Amino acid sequence: MFFDRPEAGNNKAGDIAILVHIDFPEGDNREDPNEFKELVLSAGGVPVEFVTGARKSPDPKTFVGKGKVEEIKAMAEAHEADIVLFNHALSPSQERNLEAALECRVLDRTGLILDIFALRARTHEGKLQVELAQLQHQTTRLIRGWTHLERQQGGIGSRGAGESQLETDRRLVAARETMIRKRLEKVRAQRDQGRRARSRSSIPTIALVGYTNAGKSTLFNALTNATVYAADQLFATLDPTLRRLKIMDVGEVVLADTVGFIRHLPHKLVEAFRATLQETTEADLLLHVIDSASDERDHNIEQVQHVLDEIEADQVPQLRVYNKIDLLEHAQPRIDRDEHGKPVAVWLSAHAREGFDCLTQAISELVAEELFQQTIQLTPADSKLRALLYEQAAVVSESFSDNGDNLLQLRMQLDDFKKILAKTGTRADRFIAVELEDWQK
Repeated sequence: MFFDRPEAGNNKAGDIAILVHIDFPEGDNREDPNEFKELVLSAGGVPVEFVTGARKSPDPKTFVGKGKVEEIKAMAEAHEADIVLFNHALSPSQERNLEAALECRVLDRTGLILDIFALRARTHEGKLQVELAQLQHQTTRLIRGWTHLERQQGGIGSRGAGESQLETDRRLVAARETMIRKRLEKVRAQRDQGRRARSRSSIPTIALVGYTNAGKSTLFNALTNATVYAADQLFATLDPTLRRLKIMDVGEVVLADTVGFIRHLPHKLVEAFRATLQETTEADLLLHVIDSASDERDHNIEQVQHVLDEIEADQVPQLRVYNKIDLLEHAQPRIDRDEHGKPVAVWLSAHAREGFDCLTQAISELVAEELFQQTIQLTPADSKLRALLYEQAAVVSESFSDNGDNLLQLRMQLDDFKKILAKTGTRADRFIAVELEDWQK
């Protein structure tokens, strides 16, 4: 929108791309070249060469050395490449210098992820959040889009210092950012209203989180019979989707499918998607979906935990869901428990629909509070209470006593039973051993 860049080729299948990955002695900050290739494919690029190398530190001008620049340029010319993609964060000046030297479009890892997000966003909110992140990223890069930045407006009637084209662009970007933030505030207000309504009705919220392409949407669709877009590509899902799901001993819960995380997720994206990620921070339980067959499984778990820490969701109860066990040898659905018998992990396959009973059992144990499970006796005067119990699907069976009263075998949350009793004006001590002050409230 704000750049005058070299024109891309007419390749209809996607941009022909030269990929660049440099190893640095930086330990955990090292990027994954395999994941980088998946990112490029997810963006619709066609990788034709993968340039690798090693340096002690990035070159301040071109990130890579002079010899590597010449090597990349030769490859780009040989393949008539449309773009050169770096698996690293480049400074604006480095991007500008590389584009001048390579005579080709240059994009860094952050720009690539932003491009994928722009491609995947489907809802109005998602598009606004992506545009906000793009604007924040582009603001520092406006200068390389112009060759006439020092020209000042002038002429009869408008002489003076004037405003440079760069200043004009920055002002336009700032105005657009302000407008987007106002629109997102309205969306956040609507989301907050929805959360308050769910809170008042005591419906638990369970959010799916995990590394991108771990199978969250496939699991979400399988559990809820939804049709959320799911594909074997990074960031297939951006926009949060909410569906209701019935869990034994819990009742209805709200299941939320959220955006996938990735290592070194750009801070601009975390900030822009804070409204979406709020579903995660305010959930009653997080299902951390993990690709159990991935070679980077343990590292991906660490990266997800890092993002959860960043968005202040690290204190939300969490159940790890090891997905894709169909890709492992001899793996069977199971529940892993801690020393107290509490579920900490479930092993399943969303694709093969195996292990769902283990998952629902674990969720029930973690979310369910104290159960009310016994047979109660109702008189004909308790018809409203009987109707509400059936409405809550709490009645397991019904029979009749010798005097014609209804005998209802119930299984439901104790708190829900107390609320129904209060709604019908029924004394709780008829059925529950409670302290006097509890049922008088």
